Parts: sequence; structure tokens; C-alpha cells
Amino acid sequence: MNVKEVRDLSNEELEKEVTSLKEELYNLRFAQATGALENPARIKEVKKTIARIYTVMTERANAAE
Repeated sequence: MNVKEVRDLSNEELEKEVTSLKEELYNLRFAQATGALENPARIKEVKKTIARIYTVMTERANAAE
């Protein structure tokens, strides 16, 4: 998910997306620990997407003040 797609989502949708991505990250870490992870680059990708979402949420909060 790129920044443009993140900016198009509402705040509620962003919060749901973060929750979903955190669950996915947990599952990916679990798979990595058990040796079942096929694509280790996906962990980095998910972490960056979470960071993008938090950045947009912070920008919106600062703009609202």
C-alpha cells in the first residue's frame, strides 16, 4: 500500500488497517520463528506500511489542531 492509497482512507479505515497489519506481522514473525516463512521481505513491507499509516494519522492530528 503506497502513501496515496493510505491518504485516501478515512481515520476509522486506517485504524482497522493497522490492526489487520499488526495481526499479519505477528503471524509472519511466528512463521519465521518456526521456519515456515517463505517470503522474509514481507515482514519489512508490513512494518513500513504500518509506519506510513501512523505518519498519515499524525499529520492529520497535527493539522486538526
